[in-house]
Amino acid sequence: MDDTTEAPEPQDTSSEAELIQNRFQNLNQIASLVGNVYPFGFPLDATPSDVNERFGSKTGDGLERERAEVSTAGRILAQRHQGKAGFLDLSDGKQRIQVYVRKDAVEESAWTLFKALDLGDWIGVKGEVFRTRTGQLSVKAKEIAFLAKCLRPLPEKWHGLRDVERRYRQRYLDLAVNPESRRVFEVRAAIVKAIRRFLDARGYLEVETPMMQAIPGGALARNFRNEGISTQHNPEFTMLEFYEAYSRASDLMALTEEMLFELVREVAGGTTTKWGDASIDWSPPFRKVTMRQAVLEATREDARGPVRPEELETAEGLLAAARRLGVEAAERFAGKKGKLLAELFEAVAEARFVQPTFLTEFPTEISPLSKQDPGAPEWVDRFELYAGGMEIANGFSELNDPAEQERRFREQARERTGGDLEAMAFDHDYLEALSYGMPPTAGEGVGIDRLTMLLTDSHSIRDVILFPLLRPRHDVKEAEEAVRRGEQKRTGP
Repeated sequence: MDDTTEAPEPQDTSSEAELIQNRFQNLNQIASLVGNVYPFGFPLDATPSDVNERFGSKTGDGLERERAEVSTAGRILAQRHQGKAGFLDLSDGKQRIQVYVRKDAVEESAWTLFKALDLGDWIGVKGEVFRTRTGQLSVKAKEIAFLAKCLRPLPEKWHGLRDVERRYRQRYLDLAVNPESRRVFEVRAAIVKAIRRFLDARGYLEVETPMMQAIPGGALARNFRNEGISTQHNPEFTMLEFYEAYSRASDLMALTEEMLFELVREVAGGTTTKWGDASIDWSPPFRKVTMRQAVLEATREDARGPVRPEELETAEGLLAAARRLGVEAAERFAGKKGKLLAELFEAVAEARFVQPTFLTEFPTEISPLSKQDPGAPEWVDRFELYAGGMEIANGFSELNDPAEQERRFREQARERTGGDLEAMAFDHDYLEALSYGMPPTAGEGVGIDRLTMLLTDSHSIRDVILFPLLRPRHDVKEAEEAVRRGEQKRTGP
């Protein structure tokens, strides 16, 4: 065992510009020691995570007998100096490993290098794995290799990166100092892999669809609001769409229940996930409710006056209910029963669907690509899946009658001419494809971003998009000038 102990970390109150200049001075000193301060590669045999996994269960006595040596590397996220010894914490983005450096255990140049290092620098270390007197798993350095310089100070060391917009703009920095952010994107990757395996096992063929199209279309075509207005929308998003021939909407509802149940068990390790103060249970079967039923239930005890069943039968009644219950600019939907019902649902019922719930019985008026119910042409065979108070999937029986599809497109074109920007454009190519014949088919879209939000308890969509689209910055001149000033003072290679 070693009798080393950790010293407290000193506080630094210097301005950022001074810190940047100091870092360039340290870089010059390091260059005089090692020559090339940006070398090619490093002979790594264990990441910090690997070291913890391989040796974390071993006692100090066991490690002393084993005298195992490792070659590890990472970013410095903590420094503690105490006279002729000191500690570093190296991170690989997942875990940290402590490195112990003694002046009499390394070459003089390595000790000088150690003293010139800054938080955020990348180094490689070769040494023996041991435990300190306090039991901390550590690597006792024998060699130190400099790998790359961090020329800017990392965010405040005890609280990480808390400025939300800066986290989005500088995701590389967010990932460096906030392990919880990295976990979100690890979960996102696991979600995509699990869905791919699920569909591959059932014979689905994966194809790539174009991002740029002359006419917006597809199962989930919509216009997204500008950034900053909604935490559930982003101009860029990831959508899974899948289609199954000889099936209808109810078949995909059953498939979706099975897929999400297996996904949550694999990714979250159970059947429930945390969502704020609530717990979402993904065990099937999911609740099913019609859009009209959802509005009636949500307003049953509303102080503004519940929606009465008879109000849902006419456009006039729906408009009166929409005005009473605070639908924004309800008059713009006057005479449009389907749109008024959908707006009412969004205003009074959507947020109540915390547990997985299938919303069914959609108006034909708002479903231009969905097949109608033969016995009730006012409604289509369509569903949306909600959880956490937001839509995460949309599916329906595909309309495969080209004559009816053309009628719907013409109606949508009239709506668009009248100012409805969400109405679909007339798609001649789609009609031509339908005219060659398509068997009965059901299709569905699943929002990967929102699904990731739900499985990571992230309440803004930009928290789960690695590089979300943001407005251009106009406040970087001062920071760039500080870097230029530092570069001008660099004298090493």
